Amino acid sequence: MRVAIVGATGLVGKKMLEVLEERDFPYTELLLVASEKSCGKTIKFDKRSYKIISLEELLQNPPQLAILSAGSDVSETWAPKLADKRCKVIDNSSFWRMNTNCKLIVPEINGNELTKNDFIIANPNCSTIQMVMALAPLHHKYTIKRVIVSTYQSITGTGMKAVKQLENEMNNVEGEMVYPYQIHQNVIPQCDIFLDNDYTKEEMKLCNETKKILDENIEVSATAVRIPVLAGHSESVNITFEKEIDISEIKNILSETNGITLQDNVKEQIYPMPIFSEGKDDVFVGRIRKDYTYPNTINMWIVSDNLRKGSATNSIQIAEYMIKNNLI
Repeated sequence: MRVAIVGATGLVGKKMLEVLEERDFPYTELLLVASEKSCGKTIKFDKRSYKIISLEELLQNPPQLAILSAGSDVSETWAPKLADKRCKVIDNSSFWRMNTNCKLIVPEINGNELTKNDFIIANPNCSTIQMVMALAPLHHKYTIKRVIVSTYQSITGTGMKAVKQLENEMNNVEGEMVYPYQIHQNVIPQCDIFLDNDYTKEEMKLCNETKKILDENIEVSATAVRIPVLAGHSESVNITFEKEIDISEIKNILSETNGITLQDNVKEQIYPMPIFSEGKDDVFVGRIRKDYTYPNTINMWIVSDNLRKGSATNSIQIAEYMIKNNLI
């Protein structure tokens, strides 16, 4: 099993390497790929030094599996080239997610949709992954009609330049601005660019990807906000169901769902927070309560490490599922 990580020097790429090592992923050869400026440099991983190669070099001798986390432009151009060489591609960018010929996969929810004929598999948006992880078992039981979600997203979702901006602002150092305003001691109600409908791309990803993964009949309205936190996205989610609900049963369903950790004891002030989710693969759910203003509706609070389950871990889990089911 020859495996390539494309974008190995980025935040998600580095996290992918951590997850590969932690999960004892069964590769026989690891190929690390990055931009031209990084080619020839070395990365130390698992007690070995790996020389970074280019995409052109990778294509000359393609692996069985390539996990891409180098942006939409790279994925648009190189995912089909690798797939044409019979290389399975798991893509972490947004480019292929809504393509009708590509599966959008959270293994715990819809991994069974994958077949041997799938060569470009899309990894969902980080905010979507953690939300649908909590929604899926409840949709199965009660059928979700509508979701209203507000996200509070870590700056690591933007990348290393955003981390540097925060560090500069905390230390009163002038530097490159990746956000339109300072992020230190601030909250910016904009993730990604605005579209013609005045929603951002990030907000529409939550809507469109949820429909593709779970059910096209679920209506989603989102507001995505950037906050000065280094690890972990948080979400306030309001969910309306078709069927009559039971809060105790909802908590029991979530507590028994693989990949979910229930943290819900307000008397003891136990609830999910980014500081507790950092470095973990589970999605944490709490503050579950009935919405007293509308029937068959609840509120809940969802937190997950956006670089782990939201990106790197989910990609690796897709690969593990494919190997386990002889799809590679």
